[in-house]
Amino acid sequence: MLNIQDVDSLSVANDSLQEGGESVEKTLSIWELLTSGGIGGQIVIAVLAVLLFVAIYLYIERLMALKEASKIDKGFMNQIKDHITNRRFDSAKLLCQHTNSPVSRLVEKGITRIGKPLEDINSAIENAGKLEIYNLEKNTSMLATISGAGPMIGFLGTVVGMIVVFFEIEKGGGQIQIDLLAGGIYTAMTTTVVGLIVGVFAYIGYNHLVVKTDKIVNKMEATAVEFLDLLNDPV
Repeated sequence: MLNIQDVDSLSVANDSLQEGGESVEKTLSIWELLTSGGIGGQIVIAVLAVLLFVAIYLYIERLMALKEASKIDKGFMNQIKDHITNRRFDSAKLLCQHTNSPVSRLVEKGITRIGKPLEDINSAIENAGKLEIYNLEKNTSMLATISGAGPMIGFLGTVVGMIVVFFEIEKGGGQIQIDLLAGGIYTAMTTTVVGLIVGVFAYIGYNHLVVKTDKIVNKMEATAVEFLDLLNDPV
C-alpha cells in the first residue's frame, strides 16, 4: 500500500521524465528573456535599445571623422617651410587648402596673417584651433551622457520590477507564488543587465574617442609651434 510520501515521489519522478526516460530541460532565448518583463520592462528595454543604437552611431561617425582628421602627409611641413622661405605664400596657402585637415587649416590661418605682428598671428591660430577642437569633439559629450543615463534607466526598470513583485504579493494576500512574481523579477534583472551593457559600451567608446582627439590636438599644437618658429627664423 502506498503512503502519501510514495505518491509524492512518483508524481515528482513522473513530471521529470519524458518518453525514453529523458529529463525535461526548459530553455529561454534572449528574445524571450527581454520580452518576459511585461509592458513596463518592455518600455524600458525599448528606451535602452534606442540609446544603444544612438551610441553605436555616434561612436562610428566620430571615429571615422577623427580618422580622416588625423591624415596628413609627413612632408607637409617641409613643403610649407620651403614655400615660406622662398616667400611663395600663395603656393603655401594652396597646399593647405588641398590637404584639408585641422593642422593644414591652422597653418593656412597663420599664412593669411603673415606680415602682421607675431602676437596677432598666434592669436589667429589659437582662435582657429579652438574652432577645430570644437568640431573634433562634436557630439562626443552625448556618449558620456548615454554612459551615465543607460545604467540609471536600467535601475529604474529594476525599481519598476520590484514594485510589480510587491504588488503581486499584496494582491495574493501575502501568498508567494513564483509564477505570478516572474514578470516583475524578469523586469528587475533584464533591465539592469541591458542598462549596464549600454553604459559600459558608451563609456568605453567615449574614452576611446577622447584619446584619439587628444592625439590630434597635440599634433595641432606641435604644428602651430613649428610654424611660429619658422616665422621667427631669419630668412
